[in-house]
Amino acid sequence: MLLRVSGPDQPGILAGLMDHLARAGAGVDDIEQITIRGMLNLTLVVRVPAGKDLLRDLLLFGWEAKVDVDFEMVDAVPTTRPRGLVVTVLGAEVTPAEMSTLATTVAQAGGNVVRIVRLARRPVMAYEFVVAGDDPTKLRDSLLAAAQPMACDVAVHREGLGRRATRLIVMDVDSTLIQDEVIELLAAEAGHLEEVRAITERAMAGELDFAESLEARVGLLAGLDRASVRRARAAMRLTPGAELFTSTLRRLGYRSAIVSGGFTEFTDQLRDNLGIDHAYANRLEWGEDGRLTGRVLGQVVDRQAKADLLRQVAAAEGVPLDQVVAVGDGANDLDMLNAAGLGIAFNAKPVVNDAADTTVTVPYLDAILFVLGVRAEDIVSPDA
Repeated sequence: MLLRVSGPDQPGILAGLMDHLARAGAGVDDIEQITIRGMLNLTLVVRVPAGKDLLRDLLLFGWEAKVDVDFEMVDAVPTTRPRGLVVTVLGAEVTPAEMSTLATTVAQAGGNVVRIVRLARRPVMAYEFVVAGDDPTKLRDSLLAAAQPMACDVAVHREGLGRRATRLIVMDVDSTLIQDEVIELLAAEAGHLEEVRAITERAMAGELDFAESLEARVGLLAGLDRASVRRARAAMRLTPGAELFTSTLRRLGYRSAIVSGGFTEFTDQLRDNLGIDHAYANRLEWGEDGRLTGRVLGQVVDRQAKADLLRQVAAAEGVPLDQVVAVGDGANDLDMLNAAGLGIAFNAKPVVNDAADTTVTVPYLDAILFVLGVRAEDIVSPDA
């Protein structure tokens, strides 16, 4: 028997129903419950004892609990569904039209939406759809294609226990964890901001590789003293939601790392203030006079180095690569995003959006938690 119970929610409904079923000698093969705005929807698959008529007992229960009881006889063999996909939809608003587009896309790709859960209403709206189908690859490709013109973000990944396992989160820093480019903060102190920006534009145009552009830009910082660096560091602004993001990761037992093409003078402070487990960045050379020499020490943290460091941290933490989540915004992050099991482009350049597994374009870093399946009520204040 497929039994459906609906009506105003109140304490004791489940207990009363189970008491009636127990006294009737019935068994329960499956159960699912959801409550929306105080309205209960409870569905069960019940094994009816031979020769037993449960109708009277169920109607009595419904009358006592002031709920509606509906039922139908179903096949005793439990139905199964193929392993599906988890589709996270988030944005300032998720409209019925956007939901219609996604649901239509699923149906046309031969799939079916089997569950929808609201994850958050503020600061963004976020919903999680569980979608089943015989061809998950076709489903995924169809959903991502349909999401391209939509105003909301759509993340698609495989359903399974892996989403609930301990993960490693590896983040870029400039324009990801913070709103600034740290070399520009230093260049402003040195009086060379426009020159540094011009070199950055040449690098983005492909005229210089990252190492060459870094050498040229750092050369313009020669002569800065430690007080100048402290002022630049004090001007650094966290991305909205960064503290909520990192505090929640710690509470959930996730490990975290930042891998930056910037400098340790900034990443070390971020690591300590936000409770991040690992931090890697370029090292500026200081002269005996306490001023920057305009050179970088050791290996440059470039695009390849970021991916190598991700693998290194994952190995040290004992986390398989398919359980690593990488977050970044620039071309320098592409190898890192590709190396991770889930690469997230956060307010990224178009080339990164095209290459990443999913995109997040809302201006809140903690919105990434919804992609990981975390609900708003589970997000932990940094003061908690």
